[in-house]
Amino acid sequence: MSMQSPLGSAPASPRSPHQRSEEYEDLFAQAPVIFAALSGPGHRLEAGNTAFFETFGGDRGSTGVPIGELIPELAPQGVLDRLDAVYRTGIAYRAQGGRLVLGGSGAQREGYFDFTYEPRRDAVGRVDGVVVIAVETTAYHNAQRMAAEQRILLEQIARDAPLEEILSGMARAIEEQSPEMIASVLLADPEGEHLWHGAGPSLPAFYNEAIDGLAIGDSVGSCGTAAYLRAPVIVTDIATDPRWEGYRDLARRAGVAACWSTPIQSADGRLLGTFAMYHRTPKAPEDEDVALSAGFARIAALAIERHHVLEAGRAAQEREKAAREDLAFVLDASTAITREPHYFDCLQCMARLTVPALAPLCAVHVVGDGRTRQIAVAAANRAEEDLLASPAVRTEVDEAVARVLASGRTETDHGAVRRGGLSAQAGITGYVCVPLTTRGRTFGVVTLLATDRPLNRHIIALAEELARRAASSADNAHQFTDRVQLARDLQAGLLPPELPEIPGADLAASYHPAGEGLDAGGDFYDVFPLPDDRWGLMIGDVCGRGALAATTTGMVRHTARAAARLLNDPAAVVAAINDALTEGAVDEDRFVSLVYGELRHTPSHLTLNLIRAGHVPPLVRRADGTVEELAQPGSLLGIGPDLDGSPHTLDLYPGDSLVLVTDGITEARSAGGEFFGEDRLADAVAAPRATSPTAATLVESVTAAVTAFAGHSTPDDQAALVLTAA
Repeated sequence: MSMQSPLGSAPASPRSPHQRSEEYEDLFAQAPVIFAALSGPGHRLEAGNTAFFETFGGDRGSTGVPIGELIPELAPQGVLDRLDAVYRTGIAYRAQGGRLVLGGSGAQREGYFDFTYEPRRDAVGRVDGVVVIAVETTAYHNAQRMAAEQRILLEQIARDAPLEEILSGMARAIEEQSPEMIASVLLADPEGEHLWHGAGPSLPAFYNEAIDGLAIGDSVGSCGTAAYLRAPVIVTDIATDPRWEGYRDLARRAGVAACWSTPIQSADGRLLGTFAMYHRTPKAPEDEDVALSAGFARIAALAIERHHVLEAGRAAQEREKAAREDLAFVLDASTAITREPHYFDCLQCMARLTVPALAPLCAVHVVGDGRTRQIAVAAANRAEEDLLASPAVRTEVDEAVARVLASGRTETDHGAVRRGGLSAQAGITGYVCVPLTTRGRTFGVVTLLATDRPLNRHIIALAEELARRAASSADNAHQFTDRVQLARDLQAGLLPPELPEIPGADLAASYHPAGEGLDAGGDFYDVFPLPDDRWGLMIGDVCGRGALAATTTGMVRHTARAAARLLNDPAAVVAAINDALTEGAVDEDRFVSLVYGELRHTPSHLTLNLIRAGHVPPLVRRADGTVEELAQPGSLLGIGPDLDGSPHTLDLYPGDSLVLVTDGITEARSAGGEFFGEDRLADAVAAPRATSPTAATLVESVTAAVTAFAGHSTPDDQAALVLTAA
């Protein structure tokens, strides 16, 4: 603000200082601007307007008194030194936001002002006084400071500072601006029934502790009532207000006499807490106090809501983490149980996995052969195991198991079970018996016993889920074992129990089922005697697996054996097999690849008449190590009534070998998907370096080469039959 024109230049006509002061006083009489005219080096007050006396005290009768005597607190704050400098130098002094502490001891207040000290000159231009013009900016300064504090609080909310830090900072900001006030925040519980300590850094600790958990209700102090009414509650005198009955002595001990409380509410009207402003003396709030309270209540609402969001997020993360851990436990346990191929091993594995993850003790009972027996026990230590073995506990466990087997429902000490029982046994703090049920049948019970704490519903839920999965795995293992055994028995009936001994010949064979051997395969071989010192031999592959393949294999073998005894012609035997396949196939197509031959002895060698029907071409390894392929044509059997193919005569001299395989060998795949093929088969047959290798040596060479190429697991059965002339 500049006052150079009216105050800094010489007057146009001579006027006395008194006249000039009266003019200034008339000019600023009712203005909100503070005005004072000071004269002489002693800075005597010549004139002051109403705003001056309201701000600094005194009255109009105080004129003529030096300003230093009228307002003694100005001297220590350097005001007189500045007036002296203006008077001596004639240079104006201006300051913005200057701070002054006004009033005597016990009645001081802080104020902020924009000042102008202008030299006043007489008719000849000499300085004869100082004119003071000021505007009080305390309210603006406080608003700016409070806005800065609010920005800080909002920044803290934005960076997710701890709620207590934000609320305590808010309380201190208010108390710094209004030292006569004490600020406090209480937080509402989720049920909206109680208020709990949030912040009250300037209240005595005993007071904060006493109101922590304050009930929300009508006439429960200022805060409890404000929360109940969802409206501000102003108590100007705690000593006489009925709402403070029961809390007056506490307030007196804390040194508070008035309390104004404002409810803190969310955007949707939910109660979050209360914001209270205490006074040490009975007092009613002013307008700026009400505005201040409302403003900070809004900030507190933001902070509390943000805190609730963060807490909900953290709780959700904890729940998600717990759910992931539960899922990982169940999945890992299920995987471990599923890996066990046998029924009892599955359930024993489950018992081990529950201890100590779910409980320190576990027992598993199953029903079999009309009785219930315990098949697994797991304990965290020997003492726990001894507890489970005690007669009293075993009796109670057996009775609980019987009830669960009968009901098919989980039983725990949470439910309505008979008084006493397992929970009454010394050392047992909780139990749960979970049925093992699959396909609508309860075949066992898992019992968990706690010895250190009750079993909560979370543990019970995990136990039920694990029992459900274990029951399914155990049932599958039971079926797997039965199915494998059935397949093995069936497969054994489709292959000769052992190869016969043929004079002048060495025989060897191998059979490797696909996968786990759960189904009877379609690959087969057979060697059997015929009249006139002849021998029949064959190797074949029935399309498919399982019961149909098994019955077809059996039919082909039995037809071949029966027909070969009646028909002295390999082609006629194969035709009989084809007729059996085509005439009996009504609903299912049954295709068979086959190599059938009949062996005869001559004085110098063995002679075979072979017929190939869509099968892998036979190989002949000669005694000198060369390998030949017998690739005469021939169609699959079971396609139609007509056959395409004719017998081929093969002579085997000592050291020569006939090698027959199924396509499970030639179509074995490497990791890259490449077939083993007929060329590698020929290499494997030629591989043995010994002169005239035995039939067993050749079988071993072929199977080793296939395993090295494709691994042990195969998608199809693999069969090989080798005949070597001796």
